[in-house]
Amino acid sequence: MASKELLSGVHTEGYLNNFISGRIDEQEQRRTGFPWSKGIVRRCRYETGGTVLAAEVALQRGLACSTAGGTHHAFPSYGSGFCLLNDLAVAGKYLMNSSSRKRKVLIVDLDVHQGDGTAFIFKDEPSVFTFSVHCGKNFPLRKQQSDLDISVEDGLEDKEYLFTVADHLPWLLESFRPDLVLYDAGIDPHWEDELGRLRLTDQGLYQRDLYVMKTVVSRGVPIATVIGGGYSRDIDKLALRHSIVHRAATRVWRECGM
Repeated sequence: MASKELLSGVHTEGYLNNFISGRIDEQEQRRTGFPWSKGIVRRCRYETGGTVLAAEVALQRGLACSTAGGTHHAFPSYGSGFCLLNDLAVAGKYLMNSSSRKRKVLIVDLDVHQGDGTAFIFKDEPSVFTFSVHCGKNFPLRKQQSDLDISVEDGLEDKEYLFTVADHLPWLLESFRPDLVLYDAGIDPHWEDELGRLRLTDQGLYQRDLYVMKTVVSRGVPIATVIGGGYSRDIDKLALRHSIVHRAATRVWRECGM
């Protein structure tokens, strides 16, 4: 479970006190989409701790995947868009400062929605590079400025989407030279997603995840993945779709001899 001290590297003391104790008013609950409960506080703290742990394991082993995370809409002093604590930002800030030499962290955010909270948190931090490929006409209405934002049009399909990612990731790795990549493998670009507006298939998501992890690992850079967004009333389909990144990671692990 992520401690309050760990979370305070990103979130304000006032917000953490209110969130943990339940002093969250109705307006704030509407903005996040979640009613407050002790259970959701525990879940979010475990989720954030899982992302930090995945990043630590990735530094040791080269590749690690969490089964939650990607809560990239949370800002320092408030939650938003189903995101209450920003696990990517907490992990990035912690890993950046947890060694004798300041680590460089690349956040690759391929959720269909821009990682606005993460972009805001690291806007003045040169050791963290935020890269977001998202649907331009989707939530959030007011975008933040990532280090590199690629806004795509509604209806983009597998081939064009993969080309877009492949057109930018290699040169980012070569120019920024990160010590660690945090990868938000959002599944909401899927054509069946209720909040997505893009047209990726299961195979397209698999090829995307495979490409990202192979490209990073082949350069000797550790990568930790989180599952990101996905919205469907069919929980079995949603769970299967969330497992795509783990199946792709298994193949990368095997083929790269990790």
